[in-house]
Amino acid sequence: MGCAASREHKSVQIQPGTHTTPSDSDSGDQADRKIDKKVYRDKLRYSKEEVGKLSNVGYDVDKFWDWGAMRTCDEVLSRIQEPRKVHGDHGAFVGGDWIDIEDCGELFNIKNGSDKKVPNTCGNCPRSRSRHSAAKADHTYDIIIIGAGCIGSSIARELAKTTASVLLLEAADDVTQGATKGNSGIIHAGFDDKPGTNRAKYCWSGNQMFPQLDRELHFGFQKTGSLVVARSEEDVAMLHELLERGRINGVKNLRIVDRDELYQLEPELDPECCAALLAPDAGTITPYEYAIALAESAVDNGVEIRTRREVTSIDRDGGLAASGGLFTVTCKHWEPHEYTDLLASKDHPEGDMVQHQYEPSPGTIMGGDATTETYSARFIVNAAGCASDKVAAMVGDTSWHVKPRLGEYILLDKTQGHMARHVLFPCPHPVYGKGVLVQSTLWGNLILGPTARDTMIKNAKTGEYEKDPAVLSEDKDAILGYVLSKCRALVPNFDPGRVIHSFAGTRAKNTTGDWIIGAVADVPGFINAASIDSPGIAASPAIALEIVRLLSEAGAPVSEADPTFNPKRAPHITPKAGLKGLKFSRNDFWKEKDPAANVICKCERVTEAEVIEACRRSLPIDSTQAIRKRVRAGMGHCQGDPDNYDCEARVAEIIARETGLQVGQVGRRPWPGSSLMHKRILNDEDAARLRTLADPTREFKLHGAA
Repeated sequence: MGCAASREHKSVQIQPGTHTTPSDSDSGDQADRKIDKKVYRDKLRYSKEEVGKLSNVGYDVDKFWDWGAMRTCDEVLSRIQEPRKVHGDHGAFVGGDWIDIEDCGELFNIKNGSDKKVPNTCGNCPRSRSRHSAAKADHTYDIIIIGAGCIGSSIARELAKTTASVLLLEAADDVTQGATKGNSGIIHAGFDDKPGTNRAKYCWSGNQMFPQLDRELHFGFQKTGSLVVARSEEDVAMLHELLERGRINGVKNLRIVDRDELYQLEPELDPECCAALLAPDAGTITPYEYAIALAESAVDNGVEIRTRREVTSIDRDGGLAASGGLFTVTCKHWEPHEYTDLLASKDHPEGDMVQHQYEPSPGTIMGGDATTETYSARFIVNAAGCASDKVAAMVGDTSWHVKPRLGEYILLDKTQGHMARHVLFPCPHPVYGKGVLVQSTLWGNLILGPTARDTMIKNAKTGEYEKDPAVLSEDKDAILGYVLSKCRALVPNFDPGRVIHSFAGTRAKNTTGDWIIGAVADVPGFINAASIDSPGIAASPAIALEIVRLLSEAGAPVSEADPTFNPKRAPHITPKAGLKGLKFSRNDFWKEKDPAANVICKCERVTEAEVIEACRRSLPIDSTQAIRKRVRAGMGHCQGDPDNYDCEARVAEIIARETGLQVGQVGRRPWPGSSLMHKRILNDEDAARLRTLADPTREFKLHGAA
């Protein structure tokens, strides 16, 4: 049933500002405005108390509403309707706002970043670790962080502000290879979270930290706002519930917009949409670029990182309950066969090698030869994501378990990015959360998804959770159809034939229903920042502050500030003015001697200089996938097609040259990984099949999903 009643209301454009209500002594046009505001209030069915709430959260109606014409003012309409800006194209997003390319030299591509603290060559850099050690004279550390996703990397950067010696351990071959890599990159406002939970506690406060974080780290943050879209009277009632929930959670600037205003904001929405909850403080990042920026900043400022170290056990001198005793963390240090097979025996890591395999995300299988290593510290932070329950169990905490929830996404090319100006949500499902969304990315693509499929099922006989084979073997076309059809019901006119890629991530849902944050009872010095799922990225900087506070309470040496800490970090990418100054060559690209002009990836206009810069930063790089996440080489329309521009081969050669590896030792992009596509490079036949699957009248049922 539609919400026809809401369609009768006039549209009123209200945006953040400083709201001033005329007093009784106001006269002339101000008095008329007072009457008009009452009309506005009545038509939106706001009570006097609700209008007062708008004033309290800071809305200046006069600034955005033309009272003479009784419509949204021209300035706001032009801003809503202007062409979408794309990060890196004639400018960049910094701190939530757009910076024109003329100002990027001062405000984006800064010259005094923390990267200047690191030597700018890496021909003899150590493998799978930072170039420096943070160990103390006795070879121990104050703090070990397990997991280098957005949570572990946020904590590492906060600790880099102190004089504590910190080691960051990551089981995969690079930072942000788990849940952080495979998600929407939304900086949620926090209105959806159940009051009183850790989600509600940290989401809004984390959201408010992102503008300054991006001004320091330059990972790219766009304050797009989000809309939860209603299609029925029942949905409108849900919007009011979310509005009240947001008020309880302390979220500012929320309001419900009526149908007319909604279509001013989002003209591509389905005509049956009738109202929405607007959260103007929500925004968009690229999640892996964010985590890379955090980890780089941490390592630039003294944190040591070691990748390809999967933790297998944790012990303690005098027993786990011994206060003040050193923890001993045992890891499997693995390296891929492509590397170990080409090494001389004297260069092998010490110890006997065993076969080892690790799966950081769905479909991504890593492994090779492994040796055993141990590290010691007085304090441990567990930020291991979907593996965090296993790490907690190593110290006896078995009170909760991770139940991974799988989410699949579909990515369309940049011709479709204009279809959504905000992050667009349907009304949420009571169990499976925010639903399948439509969103433009920072880089101009359109992204659809995710699904929400529980991968574990409880065995009725044993009471234990087991992998659900029906979920893991789901038909790929059914998953594609599920996402595409639901999104076309929200935004009907995007072209499914413009799909270029799909990917998946697992969210660390757990048996408690909330994030696991805090010290572990009877294990002094062990702190969980564990099982953080959505909206974990938005909350990550606030969670990091809380973990540092908990470490301080536990006696960790985190009170002394490091006077050499540099909060600023330069980005990897340089914004382009179209094709100006760029040189393209399909076969002879080595002939161009200016790295800043020499284009390595045609679709994304990535230059040789950007690849070199990424290789020379503080985080270890030895794969084309690592470069792909940093400068977007291979992320474009052709997805690195060897018959087009063959950018992956070019990137591999540059990595080999910069790091001293042989080209055969440079890791390549895995395929199919978690992709739902039948092949990596799609053709017209594939496009036609996707258009058929996107029929919104078709109903697709998935195992483990709503």
